[in-house]
Amino acid sequence: MRAILVDDENPALLQLDRLIQGDGRIEIAGKFTQVRAALEHAEGIPVDIAFLDIEMPGLNGLEAAERLHAIHPGIQVVFVTAYNQYAIEAFEVNAIDYLLKPVDPERFAKTVSRLEARLAPQQETAAPVLVRQDPQVICFKRIEVLDGTGSGSRLKWRTQKAQELFALLVHHRNRWVAKDQILMTLWPELSADKAVTQLHTSVYQVRKMLKAWGLGSTVDYSHESYCLVQREVEVDVDRFLRDTAMEEIRDLRDLQRLQSGLAQYQGDYLEEHDYGWAMSAREELRRQFVRSSLLAAEYEQAVGQARKALDRLLGLQSVEPFSDEVCRKVLLSYLQAGETGEAQRHYDAFVRVLSEELDAEPEMETMMLAEKYFRIG
Repeated sequence: MRAILVDDENPALLQLDRLIQGDGRIEIAGKFTQVRAALEHAEGIPVDIAFLDIEMPGLNGLEAAERLHAIHPGIQVVFVTAYNQYAIEAFEVNAIDYLLKPVDPERFAKTVSRLEARLAPQQETAAPVLVRQDPQVICFKRIEVLDGTGSGSRLKWRTQKAQELFALLVHHRNRWVAKDQILMTLWPELSADKAVTQLHTSVYQVRKMLKAWGLGSTVDYSHESYCLVQREVEVDVDRFLRDTAMEEIRDLRDLQRLQSGLAQYQGDYLEEHDYGWAMSAREELRRQFVRSSLLAAEYEQAVGQARKALDRLLGLQSVEPFSDEVCRKVLLSYLQAGETGEAQRHYDAFVRVLSEELDAEPEMETMMLAEKYFRIG
């Protein structure tokens, strides 16, 4: 497999080069800090893979991917970016994957395995080659089960109550949940007999799913309680909590781990489901996401990555549009960059959002910061 690497930052190119050399499955056909040079080079040589940074001056990575597809229709594109919000756009131009900077070696190895499977020659009658990965349970945004074959298949539930029961058991994974608690949570409107019947049916469906999908986990029953025993399957919330469990960032490795955790947060916890029992956890996980994002931005500012810190904070403000703390961080970032006009525009927009949506005003600390630097009124 032959690949070209394109990133306008040399340190990022060097890290990707080291990962490829250490993996040993990819041959580097060229490294470039300018997109146009990479495109010219690609016209004259066979290329199987392109690792592209998205945010580059001039022609960005998304546009470069479209040009490369025109030159080599079968080329596999992997985007390398510091901002996971580009993932949806990336896959709209037929990228096979995207990697979050700084690239995690384990995550990189999985991407190379996917590339290897996609590019491996196959006979017309042969079954598609799938790379076995650990199955995963997704809780951020919605409850999903990825089967682990690399096919991207997602579990479809027979009933909404079976899905909610599974979500509830995942929520309490490896802990016993009393049968009566489940009945009152999922079927409070039914008589005892009907509720028990619904419970038994849903438990059967969940157990059948776990077995059919080879997830390794089981639903055990003992002393009038149920427990989802977690085996061979990772829950995205667990990784998020594990990788964001830090009070300070000491070095690049800590930042890399923190970014890996933040990348798991693709939306609020079970936000697409109206599960009242999930509200408390949803709010706590959101607070953790905000704390960790602010920690990452603070470190990026400290090491001279002010633009990355500002972009992170702006993304966070879209998640927490009413947060005075986030607003103040954004304002200070703009002011440190000498962009006073942008800072005032951001503050004015924040004031409008609070007034229109909450009929409220910014906190005193935020207004004092604005009065110090802007023309108010």
